[in-house]
Amino acid sequence: MINVTIKDNYHLRISRVLQEGRSHHLDVVLFLPVELGLTTNLMTEEAFYHRAFQIKRTYYSERHRLPLVMSRLAGARLDVDQFRLGLSLYAHQYVLALEEASRSLLEQARALRKRVRRLARKPEEERTSEAQQAIEDARAALASQLKDTIMLSRGILRRMRRQRHEEGALRDHFVNIDNYLSWQTEQRLLAVAAQLPDDGALGAERSALLALCHSENVYREELRYNPPAVVDDPARISNRMRLLRLLIEQPVTLKQQQQTLGGVEQRMVKAVATAMVMVVVTLGLMRARELLGDVTAMFVSALALMYALREVFKDDLRSTMWRWLRRGRPRWRRHYRDPNSKTPVGRQLEWFDYRGVDALDAELRRMRGGGAEWRGETVLHYRSRSKMSPTRFLSGYDKTRENLTLDLSPIIKLMVGANQRVYGVDSKERITQELVERNHMVQLVVRDRESDGSCVIQRWKVVVNRSGIMDLQLADETQ
Repeated sequence: MINVTIKDNYHLRISRVLQEGRSHHLDVVLFLPVELGLTTNLMTEEAFYHRAFQIKRTYYSERHRLPLVMSRLAGARLDVDQFRLGLSLYAHQYVLALEEASRSLLEQARALRKRVRRLARKPEEERTSEAQQAIEDARAALASQLKDTIMLSRGILRRMRRQRHEEGALRDHFVNIDNYLSWQTEQRLLAVAAQLPDDGALGAERSALLALCHSENVYREELRYNPPAVVDDPARISNRMRLLRLLIEQPVTLKQQQQTLGGVEQRMVKAVATAMVMVVVTLGLMRARELLGDVTAMFVSALALMYALREVFKDDLRSTMWRWLRRGRPRWRRHYRDPNSKTPVGRQLEWFDYRGVDALDAELRRMRGGGAEWRGETVLHYRSRSKMSPTRFLSGYDKTRENLTLDLSPIIKLMVGANQRVYGVDSKERITQELVERNHMVQLVVRDRESDGSCVIQRWKVVVNRSGIMDLQLADETQ
């Protein structure tokens, strides 16, 4: 399962779920327009990798609406660490469920809103009964999902708040999580309510959404979770909640340690290249001494020339040997550990290269489509091979969720922020003109293969300009 979303103006988030006991092969390929001029001379592969790729893995369960960690909160004899872990797992599951539910509701609400507006613009005689019935069916399905989401949100929050502690470190941890879940519920449901059609047909559902949001707002005010100065400043309240989100994810996020591979080999290559060059230089000096005799101006000049050639060819020889030795081999390794028991739970090997289109395998080239060769696109290829050890996971969890954040700011900075004039003629035959910013199309191909032979490959169209990411569309998908 692969899901690509826009995180903010400059970042894409690629999410996938890693099954138990299986090895996963991930390929992320970016096809950049040639006019951007991105090359290794402008930014090396290693620099781009460390700048653009951020990976985070958390425990994951598909039972979003009934978290497996409920039993951990039922007991009254939990110590501080057990309670902190159980409450964080509960909150993390709820946040994931709320994000997925709200994303689905937003998509349905926007689609329904467009269909209602499109039908309203048509004359009365052109409005078919089939179109109206389709809108009614979509409205009924959306209303049912809205009611379920409201009911589940109330129930999950109420169940969690039964575990309130009134003193000590447990109280502080509970207050932080309760504060964030309340605010996040309000924000997600308000975003859905803002996209509902304005024809009044879903007025009852919209009122129920606003009532739940209002009750959560009042709940936080009564318990004085946030100072008034923070509540009145959108930037401060957003930053505060972002920090609370990190607090929730800390106990459920796998600890990772990254290792750059080939360090010993690089030193050996450097030593061998230096030795080879010095052998040639020494033989040259001995031959020059035989031909020129004693130390003369000619001998000194020959000596200087040989040392100059040594400095020139030593680096070239070393880089050539290094590229030959590391060709096709992984560059980095990540080790994952359980954040609570510190037990190793898996590892991952990673590659990143600037590649030509012909160097990609046939499946990736076919997914990209025609025109890639003659357009001369710049191809950035990230690969990872990972395998987790589910028997060492936290009890009740046999999967992990990987979030790969792709930073496009190094690419966006290469774009020219130029405007173009688009001319037209209005209904009164007057010439109009409009300034539009130049956009670029970046193709993103993502493939996830598992050891059991299953494979998901997707192609996404990413529209970007100097201001950031403008649009993201799924162009093709094959399973």
